[in-house]
Parts: sequence; structure tokens; C-alpha cells
Amino acid sequence: MYKQTIVVRADLDMGKGKLAAQCAHASLSGYNKVRKSHLDIAKAWETGGQKKVVLKVNSEKELFEYFQKGKDAGIPCEIIRDAGHTQLEPGTVTCFAAGPWKGEELDRVFGDLKLL
Repeated sequence: MYKQTIVVRADLDMGKGKLAAQCAHASLSGYNKVRKSHLDIAKAWETGGQKKVVLKVNSEKELFEYFQKGKDAGIPCEIIRDAGHTQLEPGTVTCFAAGPWKGEELDRVFGDLKLL
């Protein structure tokens, strides 16, 4: 079973719309990265319901720690930086996507994080 994990900074207090947009950016960026290198996984995830889970961290430092853990485990990860047009300063790191990838591998790396 394939899924995608999106890890979001809870310390930014983004509005609901901003948060949704950042997660959408992460999901699409993560999917495109996997599609380029693992087309079979991307297609299986796409046709299998596109399962996603959104988790939270409490700081930029913690976000980068989990981003690195994902990369170290061989999971394709994509960082999202805000353009700065509305609520945040340009370049603010808001979230990242891990995968779509094998669900058990994602759970091993990110399973101790809480749902957003």
C-alpha cells in the first residue's frame, strides 16, 4: 500500500486556506518527484486512492530533522517554501511531502508524529 505523508509546521499559525494551499503544493511536488524516478509507484498511488496523511511538527528545526530522516531512509521528499504573497515572509519553509511511497516505510520514519 502506497501513501503520501505531508509534514506541516504548526508553529506558523497559518490560516486554514493557507495551510490547505501549502499542503496541496507539497502533495503535487512530492508526486511529481516520485513520478520522475519511480513511475510504477506514482501510478499505483494515483490509481489506488491517493492516500495521504498530514502530520505536524512544532518548529522549522524539527521539520528539517524529519525531512532529513526521510531522505536518509531513501524516501523521496520535497520541501515547500512560501512565495510570501500573503501571510508569510518569502522563503518561509512551511511543510514537506514524503512520497508517495511504501506506507510501512513512511510509518517507520514519521509514525511518532501527531496528526495535524
